[in-house]
Amino acid sequence: MKIEVKCEVENCKYWAEGDKCVADSILVVANTGKQAANERETICDTFEKM
Repeated sequence: MKIEVKCEVENCKYWAEGDKCVADSILVVANTGKQAANERETICDTFEKM
């Protein structure tokens, strides 16, 4: 199943035109341990600067 992931961080090496993330896999972690109460408590650990 193909899943489309959107990203607005244009200086990530996985960013593609149309705000698409083209990474083979994505790692999202919580800032506060193993559980996050909302999206603000998470970060994308897949980010790599261009």
